[in-house]
Amino acid sequence: MKIRTLKRHLNDSFKSLKRNGWMSIAAVSAVTVTLLLVGIFFAMIFNFNKISQDIENDVHVRVMIERGTTSKQKDQLQKKLEKMASVKEVTYSSRKKELNKVVGSYGQSFKMFTGDDNPLYDVYTVSTTKPSQTIKVAKQAKKLKYVYDATYGGNNAKKLFKVMSSVRKWGVGFTLLLLFVAVFLISNTIRITILSRRDEIGIMRLVGATNAYIRWPFLFEGAWVGLLGVIIPIIVIDLGYGWVYRHMALSMASAGYSMLKPGIFLFQLDLTMAVIGIVIGALGSVISMRRFLKI
Repeated sequence: MKIRTLKRHLNDSFKSLKRNGWMSIAAVSAVTVTLLLVGIFFAMIFNFNKISQDIENDVHVRVMIERGTTSKQKDQLQKKLEKMASVKEVTYSSRKKELNKVVGSYGQSFKMFTGDDNPLYDVYTVSTTKPSQTIKVAKQAKKLKYVYDATYGGNNAKKLFKVMSSVRKWGVGFTLLLLFVAVFLISNTIRITILSRRDEIGIMRLVGATNAYIRWPFLFEGAWVGLLGVIIPIIVIDLGYGWVYRHMALSMASAGYSMLKPGIFLFQLDLTMAVIGIVIGALGSVISMRRFLKI
């Protein structure tokens, strides 16, 4: 396409937006509402995924060592644990350290359990390469010599992995549904614009305009609609996410979890939304032209 022709198509798309003011506003509004929902959902699902990874990574296998096990036997057990498939790291914690953790979490009243009165066990905390492998590793660890018991959270861990998997699958499905709705709204709005200009299109064809020449202004118009429609969602989401991050980051950090930092995340989200807006706007135009212009 020649530069002069490209400029003409761009000018025609601008003129069309102005000439069909209310139709353009309706199309931009449809994109704005849809992309606002998409952007909010993206921000939620990406952060939920981040938090779920934090939760999953916090799931470990606790291998309790039988009382009376010697240091040499503990070393042998550690080596066996480290050689197991899917095991990433093995960390030792003595009965005394375990008791100190309990005291720190539940109060000084547990300090009465000192020395031989300490009911806790020496523990190996086993981290796995994949959180979902904790159940398998726990079952294998129980069979090893010098192991009193191996726990991983039981049914809670199983439920956690199922919930995380379901949320990711449903998240992708819901996002695709929102994008489909956006394309549908834009295509129908632009279809009305095309129908209102049918006489103009007929005249263009009579004077020898090619199909491509007629299509390009509508394609650009749809892209402009998508780009204009993303401005308000970007502003709202950037301000809203910044506010939520400032008010929730500290409390979540104290619980061992974290949100995605606004800087890079918001830049990537804004860019993604802008691209989505342009693509669905242009796609809406293409669908309208193919279905209703028949040129």
